[in-house]
Amino acid sequence: MVYPSVVKGRFLSRPNRFIAHVELEGACEVCHVKNTGRCRELLVPGRTVWLSEGTNPGRKTKYDLIGVEKPTARGLLPINMDAQAPNRVFGEWASSGGLGFSPTLLRPETAYGASRFDFYWEDGPERRGFWEIKGVTLEEDGIARFPDAPTLRGVKHLEELIRAKSDGFQAGVCFVVQMEGMRWVEPNDTTHPQFGETLRRAARAGVEVLALECRTAPDRLEITGSVPVKL
Repeated sequence: MVYPSVVKGRFLSRPNRFIAHVELEGACEVCHVKNTGRCRELLVPGRTVWLSEGTNPGRKTKYDLIGVEKPTARGLLPINMDAQAPNRVFGEWASSGGLGFSPTLLRPETAYGASRFDFYWEDGPERRGFWEIKGVTLEEDGIARFPDAPTLRGVKHLEELIRAKSDGFQAGVCFVVQMEGMRWVEPNDTTHPQFGETLRRAARAGVEVLALECRTAPDRLEITGSVPVKL
């Protein structure tokens, strides 16, 4: 996926989860943050951030904050923060055969049980299933972890994937790592042990657990391949 009209700014503050103050060309610009998560380890005053100019002339903010450069021991790590991006890049990747086949149907936002999964797919008349997508922005020493905050909604999705699998569907959860060069992906048991426990139970029940890393640049995000998952 490609963003139009991307500019670089300097992060100043985040008054609430929806907006950020960013220094742009010497002035303070109020921007929409395209990620309502905590992102405390990312949005640190003084860091370089990427802004995408909106196309709706009636909106209150001119820019969306979509990415950040995080200093690490290996240098600056570009991280995409757009919470909508993982679904978009997964849809592109799966449609082009990334799953090993080209689905005859790939439908987003499909209700099942008490949840709404990110994708429902079919491969001919016999094979069908669901994918739930989780964007990953938390990095620690080259390891990507999810979640960065407790997520009861995420636990609920895993429970429903287990149910879908027992009902005869294919079922999978895909962690789209919004950065490159991670050694592996693992559940963040320190932050939310219940999510990790449920993820491991889902894997034992036959739910596929997949992680994909992305080539990240200020104006684009592209899935490049798989990353090991350690449960």
